[in-house]
Amino acid sequence: MGIDLAVLWAVIILFGIMMYVIMDGFDLGIGILFPFHTDKTERDVMMNTVAPVWDGNETWLVLGGAALMAAFPIAYGIILTALYLPLIFMLLGLIFRGVAFEFRFKADTAQQPLWDRAFICGSTCAAFFQGVTLGAFIGGIKVNGHAFAGGPFDWLAPFPLFCGVGLVLAYALLGCTWLIMKTDGALQQGMKKLARPLTWIMLLVLAILSVWTPMTHPLIAQRWFSTPNIFWLLPVPVLVLLVTGTLLRCLQRDPHGGPFVLTLCLVFLGFSGLAISLWPHIVMPVMTIWEASAPPQSQGFTLIGALFIIPFTLAYTAWSYYVFRGKVKPGEAYH
Repeated sequence: MGIDLAVLWAVIILFGIMMYVIMDGFDLGIGILFPFHTDKTERDVMMNTVAPVWDGNETWLVLGGAALMAAFPIAYGIILTALYLPLIFMLLGLIFRGVAFEFRFKADTAQQPLWDRAFICGSTCAAFFQGVTLGAFIGGIKVNGHAFAGGPFDWLAPFPLFCGVGLVLAYALLGCTWLIMKTDGALQQGMKKLARPLTWIMLLVLAILSVWTPMTHPLIAQRWFSTPNIFWLLPVPVLVLLVTGTLLRCLQRDPHGGPFVLTLCLVFLGFSGLAISLWPHIVMPVMTIWEASAPPQSQGFTLIGALFIIPFTLAYTAWSYYVFRGKVKPGEAYH
């Protein structure tokens, strides 16, 4: 039996997106949390926790987009045409966040508040429009043959907008628990207090999405609520409740890395539920991964490059986090 290249590439793309959400989610979350901490020293510490690694985290976003173009060019053309505006807004947010990150460290005291606001707006905008893009993708894209048949504002609907807010909250919780792990003192205590309400809000958002998402397509509802699927998939929501309960109990003690690991587990479970809902469609609800695939020769050729690049990306990512492990103290800087 030969290897199903379409399935292999779908797994690579899902892995790349998941790694991006995990790796870039917490540093976007730091920008989202900036308004809760106005002290300059605390803001310096918050940014210094991700200063050595934030730009490398975006490698996974590039990998996911390049893999989609190489392996599923039909889907790439449809999805980008349908979602040009939210994707452009997302990229503008990432640009503002990146520029503000670098300029803030070099600006004088009078100009720093300007770059703080740019950092907040860029981080929040990028997170929100990533969620909007995801919600519009789940909600479905109008297709005529192999071409997008909808309008430029189809994404401007309640479900995508709610997904945008939900992802902002998820990134805020990731950033909050990251700072619990990487800082101490008053900043860490403030993040502990903030993490509890954020966890409850995230549980509510997940509950709403768990009901709303099956309502968007009968195929998703059948996937989750038909027998025997409902019994096979029941562990996903049960694990979400167990992890959330463990996270809330962990925050009552003197946590460090535990809340961040548990939040990553929540993100992974949410991502797993999304993958279960959409599989094997790559353009909801009309096109599967096999219908959108590039020729096997193209997929096989580009796979060689992907299997070379991914291990190196994982290696240097792991090494950078290992080198800059431990707590970040006030006064430390990486610029």
